[in-house]
Amino acid sequence: MKSLFDIKGKVVVVTGACGVLGGSIVEYFAAQGCKVVLLAREHHREQAMAAVTAIKSNGGEAMFLPSDVMDAAALEGNLQAILKAYGSLDVLLNAAGGNMGPANVQPNQTIADLDIDAMKKVCELNIFGTVVPTKVFIKPMVEQKKGSIINFCSMSSFRPLTRVAGYGIAKAGIASWTQWLAGELATKYGDGIRVNGIAPGFILSNQNRSLLANPDGSLTERSHKILGHTPFGRFLEADELHGALHYLASDASKGVTGTIAVVDGGFNSFSI
Repeated sequence: MKSLFDIKGKVVVVTGACGVLGGSIVEYFAAQGCKVVLLAREHHREQAMAAVTAIKSNGGEAMFLPSDVMDAAALEGNLQAILKAYGSLDVLLNAAGGNMGPANVQPNQTIADLDIDAMKKVCELNIFGTVVPTKVFIKPMVEQKKGSIINFCSMSSFRPLTRVAGYGIAKAGIASWTQWLAGELATKYGDGIRVNGIAPGFILSNQNRSLLANPDGSLTERSHKILGHTPFGRFLEADELHGALHYLASDASKGVTGTIAVVDGGFNSFSI
């Protein structure tokens, strides 16, 4: 009997494929025998091609397509290239996103200092950088009546975190979008297309390094507060998301939609 967790041969598309999380995800799914499509901006080409070369040298299948998650026309071109190469699309991981310093409110600032233009950009990147790819890549899933969409939420999807004003709004929006879309697709197209999210805990990455680490590498006061509220007492590693993502991508979760898998070392459930 085939394992419910068997994802070998699935065509997996990863947006934001050259980020810390995206790169780790690409490597993992390729190792599981998936055909992995890396979507990232053109300036990441060298990094992306190095990842593709490494995957192919280990007997895997992968391709890089320069893209822009805010550009529907570019994504349509990506879709046609994917279908030409692989004939289907089974899993979409919307890992593109990010934050901008001016969209935060620092301890020595007030709401009057909040940069509205930066806040709009953060909301657009995280929200529409998930909505637009989904709108494009859902098409083959509808035709084949099966597929798994996995969105990236955050600890700020559940409760407001200090400073990250724009990012918090955006990630709360992604949680709502995930649940709304799950119901929308199931009622319109049946139970084969599922939409779920994953909410990573705190991972020290380029995106949040300035908030969590000082220039000398020591932890900031904010980091100590986070770790004091995390039962594990440490930051997570990117590869600790792999198991939850594998589950959501596989038939082991075929009855699961509209949920958000929390992988956070206990942060979200901890009180005192």
